Amino acid sequence: MSTVAGRASRADAATPERRGVRLCRQWVRTGCAVGRGGSGGWLRFWALCVASAAVAVVALAAVATIATYDGRAARNQARGPVITERQRDAVGLWREGFDTVDKVPHSVVYLRPLKHGAQPPPGLTRWPAPGEVMLSPELVRAGRHEGITSRYGHYAGLIGRSGLVSPSERLAYVGPSHAPDPHERESWSYVRGFGQSYPMGDSLYTRPLAHALLALGALTGVPTLALLVVAARAGSPVPGRRGGPSPVPGGARPHRVAVRIGEAVRPTAVGTALAVPLMLAAMATDLRLPGTGYLLNGGDLRSAWPWMLATPALSFTVTLVAVAVVPRPERRGAVNGRRSPAGTVPRWRVAGCGLGLAAVAFSQYLVRAPGLCAFIGGTVVMWALLPSVATVASRALGAKLAAYGHRTGRPGRMIGGRWTVAHPGVAVRPFVALIIGLGLVCQLQIANSDVGEQAAAARATEARTGEGVLNVQSRDLRPPLIETLSRSLPAGSHVLGLTMDLDEQGALLQGSCRTLRLLGLGCPATPKAATGRDPRVTEIRDWYGPGLRVQAAPAELRLDRLRGSLLVISDGPAPRAEVERAAYALIPAVNVEALGETWLVGAGTKTRLNNWVLLFGSPGLAFLLLAGGFSAAAEFARVRHTLAPLAALTGSPTALRAAAGWHLAVPLLVSTVIAVAVTAWHAGSWPPCWGTGRTPGGYSPPHCAAAP
Repeated sequence: MSTVAGRASRADAATPERRGVRLCRQWVRTGCAVGRGGSGGWLRFWALCVASAAVAVVALAAVATIATYDGRAARNQARGPVITERQRDAVGLWREGFDTVDKVPHSVVYLRPLKHGAQPPPGLTRWPAPGEVMLSPELVRAGRHEGITSRYGHYAGLIGRSGLVSPSERLAYVGPSHAPDPHERESWSYVRGFGQSYPMGDSLYTRPLAHALLALGALTGVPTLALLVVAARAGSPVPGRRGGPSPVPGGARPHRVAVRIGEAVRPTAVGTALAVPLMLAAMATDLRLPGTGYLLNGGDLRSAWPWMLATPALSFTVTLVAVAVVPRPERRGAVNGRRSPAGTVPRWRVAGCGLGLAAVAFSQYLVRAPGLCAFIGGTVVMWALLPSVATVASRALGAKLAAYGHRTGRPGRMIGGRWTVAHPGVAVRPFVALIIGLGLVCQLQIANSDVGEQAAAARATEARTGEGVLNVQSRDLRPPLIETLSRSLPAGSHVLGLTMDLDEQGALLQGSCRTLRLLGLGCPATPKAATGRDPRVTEIRDWYGPGLRVQAAPAELRLDRLRGSLLVISDGPAPRAEVERAAYALIPAVNVEALGETWLVGAGTKTRLNNWVLLFGSPGLAFLLLAGGFSAAAEFARVRHTLAPLAALTGSPTALRAAAGWHLAVPLLVSTVIAVAVTAWHAGSWPPCWGTGRTPGGYSPPHCAAAP
């Protein structure tokens, strides 16, 4: 008897807490019912569904980025050579060179074991034998058309995944065909193993993790937050509105929060679930990111599986918290469901936006720092004051539409125009989101495409001569090797020696009398100015300075080790593949490139950043447009009951649709056209002559000659 009484007393004591939990559940269920059948429920459902999917995708992208960088760092640490100065401790010789495929650079690592049974680098099952090469899968795929499998020697297999920082890395391990002689040994390093962080391969061109997260956050994360805020407010009933229904009559703030969460649970769950298949696909296999060509390592994501699995739940929670804390739209000063128009826009804002436009237009006539400051300053001022100008323009357009509708007896056009005057934000918000988002992406792309005058000159040279002149450069170019290389070149190839800035009198070009006469340079015994009119000589002179001199070479061609290189000139189509095979067979870490190719490789590396800008910026721009669209639709959903009697008053069932079209469709269409036009003009105003660098020989081609 006493036991039963004790249990009853404990149940009575827990009743308030249990009642609180049951009440909270009841409010959540009430919110679910409101979300299914309330005003604007369909709009709120889809807005929250899209916003929650966007939040989940961005959160997963951030976690995947961190996991990828961790995996890259671990593999780079494992494969890096441990350099030693003590030859007796060394297990092998190591030397790094560089080469390109399709103007994309990659590392070429030369290995030669010194001790039997020494462990090779990660990714290799054995050391490459003399004359063998092992390539990464991506390098084989990308360089097949350039004969990459035979460029450095006999192809002996692929590098394993453990030896690559990413599946898309381009890397080659080469076994030199002969042991380095004492003259070459100083260019090699002794290694006692592998397991130390070392910048090589893709690690040389990778931006820091902070830069990647900053780009993801600025270009994709911020638009996602804007979409989330709009979705949290879209389609929701206005609280406290006179005569309007309240889902929680007399309820406290926690009760209203519970109702909001109940409204958002179902669409948020659906949207979050939409991101899960993408996460599973990225973890199951290597995904190639669109536009960039980068292969995302699925193993890195699987190693971070606790974070990857927790991210959808975290993004689901964040979305619900945002719905709970974001205030509902209010009508301050509303009377009978109508809102008084906002105040007039100060004239100084319109004038300030005009000054920003003028600064952007004037910046193209300036160069270097003044032009950059004028362009950036004008852009910031223009974007900051653009909403005010857009508001003035939207109201002016609405007034003209209303006047025309009144004059022609079209009630839909008149009502739509008047609503545009009273609510200009419907068109202003999508317009500003579009022009700033599109403008930011375009400006970042243009900034990365501003490769300078040297790259422009290199492209022009490539268009004129192609690869008819190849530069072969190495510290190991000695007379015996030069003679052997000359004999191994394909028919129709001629070799010239080039020494840069000899005695500060200009570059010196040397070659046999036969080769010099073929180029129209005669056969001078002493150095004289190179005045030949052959197009190839003209290009050489443009790149290595107008002070280029020419001289007939002695019996044995000698080059300065640090400042000398060979020029291979072809009579017919450039046999670059044959020249590269001949050079790499004799000289490890040799560099073979066309005139100006260094600038093209650097410009290509910079330009490829545009692909990442597009990867991050395109979803961000789409989210901004969706936010503007949902905002406009929510605005009309809130006023549609006010406009409902329009059909009865006018006797036309199409009046409501006409008012919606003139209030939403026409202003949005006009704003889109204006946004595209302004963005195109803004992008075209980028100052064209900011480059200040010079060519390798110190000579700057005459680009932007009109600029001071």
